Amino acid sequence: MIGAQIAPHRWAVDLLTTIPGVSAAVARVIVAEIGVDMARFPTAGNLASWAGTTPGSNESAGKVKSTRTRPGNAHLKGALGIAALAAAKTKDTYLAGRFKRVTARHGGMKAIVAVERSMLTAGWHMLSNNQPYQDPGGDFHLRRRPDRAQAKALGTLRSLGHKVDLTPIPAA
Repeated sequence: MIGAQIAPHRWAVDLLTTIPGVSAAVARVIVAEIGVDMARFPTAGNLASWAGTTPGSNESAGKVKSTRTRPGNAHLKGALGIAALAAAKTKDTYLAGRFKRVTARHGGMKAIVAVERSMLTAGWHMLSNNQPYQDPGGDFHLRRRPDRAQAKALGTLRSLGHKVDLTPIPAA
């Protein structure tokens, strides 16, 4: 019965399964909960907010405090949680790299929600443009800002008591 209902939107299920960690069952839940017409969500942020993967706002006396995520669609959040856990275990993907970066700063649970939001954002763009997922790779941020990675590595070596002098390798 589910197969018959989802048949007109099989293209969307196939499109969403190109995201690492998203199985056919999770893609069917995503299509069932948000639909395939992304015009109802003006931006990917609106979709993420509706789904409950954005942080709540708690501001008091001009100080913004960390708080729980907003309430959202429980079925969608559950399916995205399964997909985010699967994506976190993939090798050399953007989503696995995102999970590792956020886990180091904020812990595993917040990292799962961050990966869920990244998946929803990617899904919104994919369904809006009818294009499959294009993974930027696990080293996306390293390639984007190599100076940060270099400064971090140098700082680590200096904190271990090493004097480091860099000389660039000439391009071949």
